[in-house]
Amino acid sequence: MLVPRHGRERLVITRGAPIHDHAGNTIGAVLVFRDITENRKLEAEVHKASKLESLGLLAGGIAHDFNNLLTSIFGNVSLAKMFAVPESPIAERLEKAEQACLRAKEMTSQLLTFARGGAPVKHVQAAPRLLKELCDLVVFGTNVQCEFSFAPDLRPVEVDHGQITQALNNLLVNAVQAMPEGGTIQVRAENVPPGSRAGLPLAGAHYVRISIRDHGAGIPPEHLSRLFDPFFTTKHKGRGLGLATAYSIVRKHEGLIEVDAKVEPGATFHIYLPASAQATQPEAEDPTRLPTGQGRVLVMDDEPDILNFSHAALKRLGYEAELARDGAEALRLYREARESGRPFSAVILDLTIHGGMGGQEAIKHLLELDPQTRAIVSSGYSNDPVMAEFSKYGFRGVVAKPYEIRELGKVLRDVIRSEERRGAKAKG
Repeated sequence: MLVPRHGRERLVITRGAPIHDHAGNTIGAVLVFRDITENRKLEAEVHKASKLESLGLLAGGIAHDFNNLLTSIFGNVSLAKMFAVPESPIAERLEKAEQACLRAKEMTSQLLTFARGGAPVKHVQAAPRLLKELCDLVVFGTNVQCEFSFAPDLRPVEVDHGQITQALNNLLVNAVQAMPEGGTIQVRAENVPPGSRAGLPLAGAHYVRISIRDHGAGIPPEHLSRLFDPFFTTKHKGRGLGLATAYSIVRKHEGLIEVDAKVEPGATFHIYLPASAQATQPEAEDPTRLPTGQGRVLVMDDEPDILNFSHAALKRLGYEAELARDGAEALRLYREARESGRPFSAVILDLTIHGGMGGQEAIKHLLELDPQTRAIVSSGYSNDPVMAEFSKYGFRGVVAKPYEIRELGKVLRDVIRSEERRGAKAKG
């Protein structure tokens, strides 16, 4: 280990060779130092990734079935709330049940971040708004406050909102817990131009660096190498998945996460996320309003409980529902609907069907039958990149399990309206 004048340690490999005179006497030596600091960092990243693979096998095995079950519970609870009298004991109990479903969804999502595949479903986000909303939630009711510093020309990021919220939330919760006596969390965000930071996954790309610094006791040096390992924790009631989850999420976003624990007091976590060239879109919609619509919707799923919920939810949203248990039945119903002059406005296809044709194969046949098919892909988990890149496979939208009635309604409305606008533009 070498420590140059600026004080930053560098790991080097040293080679030496003697210098001889004509008589064979040693009169000096040649020393060669090769800096391998970045190489060791890359090796450490590969080692961390390999540790997560074993956890990914477990996550991938249980995710699909568990999320199917949770979709039925979550969906029916959200639907039942709409029929309950406001302020009644039943409405209160249903509200508690829905909150429990949301926590279960978060825990499932946390586990799924380790699974193979399951690439993030990305949308353009403004980092300042995301960070401020999260900080307000995390520090509410504590003796900790957040102090913000954002670059005036900060680029937006393209992220999976649910996943990146989870990663940032884990870091902020750790920062709060690191200061039991209270204090300030410093939250910064700045642009990182291409080539200004070595070791980023996308060479030549713009990044945004988010820094979260606490002023707690810091991180012991002996813990630094295991900080992002699954199930490693120093907390009595901790599960040891918080930082491992954040690491996995950021890695799937083609980003980088690192910790600086040498600055006293406290520790600073840096997250590098690829910047987006697109502008963020304003959200002016009332989240409490039910996104209703009209038309006929075909739902394909092999879970009877999900079909039952979908039928009731679509009726509540204003749609007429038809149900299919696999791709073959969905194709038959779609063909019959077209021939009878009552075509479907949209189709929701489950990606994985046990013992039958799944959504990825069904969409190919549907597009052959009708190139204008408005199909939405749905799944609790898949190793395929269909959920993240649904448009490449012919789908117009995506709804990830578990979901509730408002989320289903919003996706349906957006898909149907976008096609109507496209048709009107073509006629004009």
